[in-house]
Amino acid sequence: MNTSDKPSFSVIICSVNALRFAHVSACFEDLLADFPHEIIGVHDAKSLAEGYNRALRRARGDIAIFSHDDILILDPDFGLKISSRLQDFDILGFAGTRRVIAEKWWNAGLALSYGAVANPYGSDFQLSVWSVEPWPVADNIQGIDGLCIMARREVAEETGFDETTFDGFHLYDLDFSFSAWKAGRKLGVCSDIPIIHASTGDYGKEHSHYGRLFIEKHRDALPANAQKFENPDGLATLVADYRAIRQIWQEDFFRRAMTSMKRKEAL
Repeated sequence: MNTSDKPSFSVIICSVNALRFAHVSACFEDLLADFPHEIIGVHDAKSLAEGYNRALRRARGDIAIFSHDDILILDPDFGLKISSRLQDFDILGFAGTRRVIAEKWWNAGLALSYGAVANPYGSDFQLSVWSVEPWPVADNIQGIDGLCIMARREVAEETGFDETTFDGFHLYDLDFSFSAWKAGRKLGVCSDIPIIHASTGDYGKEHSHYGRLFIEKHRDALPANAQKFENPDGLATLVADYRAIRQIWQEDFFRRAMTSMKRKEAL
């Protein structure tokens, strides 16, 4: 396939850290070397929603990627996988849920949470795994974590980020993905693409503030009296380095882990 026949990408990154922006930009340049692409940096965003909306108005790619500046994707087939899957899906992520019940995407529990993400943990990495069935993409997703969101550009433009309600740096992602789902869009979570995120999130007072706004905005669509899980209790294991992450980030490894967990629960 010629480059001109391939879909184009617009990678949108809000960052105030020059080194992190350079690092994640280099990552995407490498991942998308065989595809037409552009990197759009926003370095003075009033909020992530405002920054993403502003950059989206400039974007010209067929596919929009909204990325944090502290991630690293280790799959050389990333561009091919995402471009192919967005023919069947409208929005993709790396972690999410089939049931949004409150302000955290995992609040419905492990059985409805999907994806896998590695985080730095001391001198190692901690690999957290939620459900990975069906493999490689879980469908019927309602909410997606914002570490990296990939969408068909026209869908992103139609949905938009609510910069009026979410005028800070929390809940813009769950609001965006849940709003798209409510509008009939098809969301999925990819489990087969190794990704490292140098953050586990900040769930303090600001998150609680925007969480209340999220619940107020979507109250009519949220289930009443649903059991709420407060911790993102995926399976976790320590991994030594990038090479080890690539080696174990396989369908068979994840399936064995999930099967072992189910057996323990049954005892």
